Amino acid sequence: MNEPRDGPGRKRTREDYAQGLPDYHDPTAGIGGAPPAQSALTLRLVLAAFGLVFCTVAGFIMLGTALPVVFPVVLFVLAAIAAVDLGVVARRKARGEPG
Repeated sequence: MNEPRDGPGRKRTREDYAQGLPDYHDPTAGIGGAPPAQSALTLRLVLAAFGLVFCTVAGFIMLGTALPVVFPVVLFVLAAIAAVDLGVVARRKARGEPG
């Protein structure tokens, strides 16, 4: 993992992420006047929340039907994965990463 510019032991700030991390290279920078790439953390947060709600609700609905139990179990596993992703993205945004 790359250490902050001021050395180890210092927490990264929002400005560190805005300036770009050391050893980061954007191969598309400057092509056709394109702006630098931005992180899509907010989009990932919204999609994880949608996946969590959808898979949970659909899993409970499928439990009440005559379908095999494997289908709701798969949906609950996907909901658990979405919950973990939601937590990871929320932690990254709270840390100050842009996106």
